[in-house]
Amino acid sequence: MQHDTQLRATTSPDLAPDLTPDSEPLSSSHLYTSSSAPTSKPLIFVIKRDGNLVPYSEEKITLAISKAICASDTDHTPSSTSVIAEQISSAISQRLLETLLDRDKINIEDIQDQVELGLMRQGLQKVARAYVLYRQQRSDRRAKEQETHKSEGDEFANTKSLLAFCCRNLSDVSPETVYELARKNFYQGINSKDIATTLVMTLRPMIENEPNYSFVAARVLLHALKQEVSESLNIDLSTPNFYSQAFREAINHGLNCQLLDSRFTRFDLDTLTEALDEQYDLQFQFLGLQTLYDRYLLHWQQQRLELPQVFFMRVAMGLALNEEQPNERAIEFYRLLASFDYMASTPTLFNSGTIKPQLSSCYLTTVPDDLGGIYGSIKDNALLSKWAGGLGNDWTPVRALGARINGTNGQSQGVVPFLKVVNDTAVAVNQGGKRKGAVCAYLETWHLDIEDFLDLRKNTGDERRRTHDMNTSNWVPDLFMQRVFEDAQWTLFSPDDVPDLHELSGKAFVEKYQYYESLVERNEISLFKRVPASDLWRKMLSMLFETGHPWITFKDACNLRSPQQHSGVVHSSNLCTEITLNTSDDEIAVCNLGSINIAQHITNGTLDLKRLKRSVSTAIRALDNVIDINYYACPQSKKSNLRHRPIGLGMMGFQDALYKLEIPYASEEAVYFADTSMEQLSYYAIQASSELAKERGSYSSFQGSLWSQQILPIDSVELLRTARGAEYCTFNCERSLDWELLKSQISTHGMRNSNVMAIAPTATISNIVGVSQSIEPTYQNLYVKSNLSGEFTVVNTFLVDELKKLGLWSSTLVNELKRSDGSIRSFEGVPEKLKTLFAQAFEIDSHWLIEAAARRQKWIDQAQSLNLYMATPSGKQLDSLYKTAWSRGLKTTYYLRSLGATHMEKNLDQPSPQSNDTPQPSVIDKPSPPSICSILEPDCEACQ
Repeated sequence: MQHDTQLRATTSPDLAPDLTPDSEPLSSSHLYTSSSAPTSKPLIFVIKRDGNLVPYSEEKITLAISKAICASDTDHTPSSTSVIAEQISSAISQRLLETLLDRDKINIEDIQDQVELGLMRQGLQKVARAYVLYRQQRSDRRAKEQETHKSEGDEFANTKSLLAFCCRNLSDVSPETVYELARKNFYQGINSKDIATTLVMTLRPMIENEPNYSFVAARVLLHALKQEVSESLNIDLSTPNFYSQAFREAINHGLNCQLLDSRFTRFDLDTLTEALDEQYDLQFQFLGLQTLYDRYLLHWQQQRLELPQVFFMRVAMGLALNEEQPNERAIEFYRLLASFDYMASTPTLFNSGTIKPQLSSCYLTTVPDDLGGIYGSIKDNALLSKWAGGLGNDWTPVRALGARINGTNGQSQGVVPFLKVVNDTAVAVNQGGKRKGAVCAYLETWHLDIEDFLDLRKNTGDERRRTHDMNTSNWVPDLFMQRVFEDAQWTLFSPDDVPDLHELSGKAFVEKYQYYESLVERNEISLFKRVPASDLWRKMLSMLFETGHPWITFKDACNLRSPQQHSGVVHSSNLCTEITLNTSDDEIAVCNLGSINIAQHITNGTLDLKRLKRSVSTAIRALDNVIDINYYACPQSKKSNLRHRPIGLGMMGFQDALYKLEIPYASEEAVYFADTSMEQLSYYAIQASSELAKERGSYSSFQGSLWSQQILPIDSVELLRTARGAEYCTFNCERSLDWELLKSQISTHGMRNSNVMAIAPTATISNIVGVSQSIEPTYQNLYVKSNLSGEFTVVNTFLVDELKKLGLWSSTLVNELKRSDGSIRSFEGVPEKLKTLFAQAFEIDSHWLIEAAARRQKWIDQAQSLNLYMATPSGKQLDSLYKTAWSRGLKTTYYLRSLGATHMEKNLDQPSPQSNDTPQPSVIDKPSPPSICSILEPDCEACQ
């Protein structure tokens, strides 16, 4: 019978190479080799491999040899095995005594050598061979374990070094603290990717107590991204010029995989490589870089190919494809983006430089009144949404419920059933898997289906007539608002009976509307409805704060101030209510967006005008380039965009700029800053477009526009005043710059773009940059933000810095902030100045937001996404707020945000801004609106 000659640890555990029991290192109290050893024998110590000393034991050797013989040689009985083992161990002990002489220590390897010799002398060659093999196996295993432990030790040492680097030049952060907290979750054999994940998970809850840990987490994530890119592109991470190589390989890989435009080969990569600046990576906070990582970086087979600066350079290259000097312009665009002075919109960041460069943000369509046209518009919605466009649909031309259908002699089902299909299409086509599909339907207030339209977002009623996944907006003519003030009657029509109302605005609309009312009086129009205008207005406001929809936008302000009123009609705004462009059956309006980071242009307590002018000029050029590079999913959009060339330059970080200037949002100083900063931005933007016209030519429909008549946005305010009547106009028309000089330039060179400015929500790109959204006040000083990348702690770093100066910032105060939903109003010891400066959105009377927006609106040729906040809305407050917005000349409003009932008692009213020209609107006193519910909608991300 053959037996395995290898000794196994399970059968001979005591024959481990040490051949000694595990015990503590010897101390001076150890006098004997073992309790059973004769005291006459000299004391012998065994030196183990770890350097520790243990007493020599002959009995242990005897036992180990016995087990070895039993495991590999069955020819011996247990009794004979015991005798042989004792003989070998006794002989070993004797030889050790003879060889040690004056020494009292022996190495464990020497003992094992003696065991081998002893086994061979007894003729146990089979056992000896197995023992030799077993010793070698254990030696190899030890070497491997030592190498593993060594590499793990190096990895942890590298982790400490990484944390030290990530914390460099950041105050109030401790790499040692992070490491000690994180190491509890390390495990044997943990890889570098899991280490980075563990560090990030450790850092995330630390951000609320020290916001600078957000930068630390971002840098850890950046390190992990570099490792991922090094694997994707097969580049050694330790290479000194790693970033440069990563840029080259990312471009080459993108070209080889047909991800990038083949025209990238015309760029000089050596020149562009020299322009890359890794230091810009240190600007990222965790939310920003995680958002970039999850949704923007180019990838192949789920592996990222781009580092942040590679990403920005790729976007810049995509925007410079048609430039005569592509390298120089790409570097110019890159520096603008990488510095965070400006950020392009999300579609541009997604797709710039790719083989399908759909770079535009917003699409506006008019839906015709026939079945083929309706479903053609829905198809257009799907195609545009597929490539990351936000949609605004004008549904006013579609005939109302009960209207006659000529072809079938039947009755129309109205607008609402089709909107249900639009809603489901938006859900089904989710912008390439990167964002949710998003659409807003617009309907004029005189449409006979308007009351059903108001109910679309309700949670009760027939679900077949509800659209919970799309947005809705009222397109309100001035005549309706005037009749609300006058408490007069309002007539609802079906558009097939009054087809030209939709195409008219101002006095022409008033005259035609009154004419159709006279037809009703003469019984020449049978399908209509008369309602008190104030009752319909109350329902509009009631639905607005009950469901958050429909938003309220103003038709005449958009049309009478439109530079393009000679070439068409503005029938609606877009998804986020900042775009006001003409639409028709054969033109889908397109707008290309980007935003100046106004906070980045505050230097030493002032607005850096030189830097702002440079940023605006470069941004306008980049936006104009989008029009020619863009991929158009529908021919109507290409026709419109190339003919009129509209762009929409906006701003973000307005609240951060106020913090830097130490100006509370609810103040006359903030209103003044909104006015003057927008005037500067408007001047530079119009100037830049005119200079581009000198270089490239004016847009094709320039002649006849307000621009060609030297009527600038600030001048068009008077057109609205004339049409509406001075009694309903309370706008401010002051100016400070030399606009006549700019008019002269436009008269000579024209304008490159029909429209130049629009302030979008910037929900996502402001996260990337790390500033407050758009023109928004601070939502809360401490809260958790949820988006497609997860949940992130957001802390007002400006507040933290001020509280640190006062010695008030602590973990206790953080807990108090949580309990107070971020508010510091009730905090003792905090100066009143800070309480005013750091008031949150729901602590600011929204009239202040309207005042600031009105000052901006006079300079803007399009509109602005203006959210309004009311902690405890009432009918009277809403009535006052929206009538003020109309009388101040605002073109649109966006979400009405309110708090849930559980938060109401924490919010107190603040006084409204005092102004002599504030209109005194009537009060909504019946019927009482329903109880308020929470309408804090998720931020719109479709525009930016």
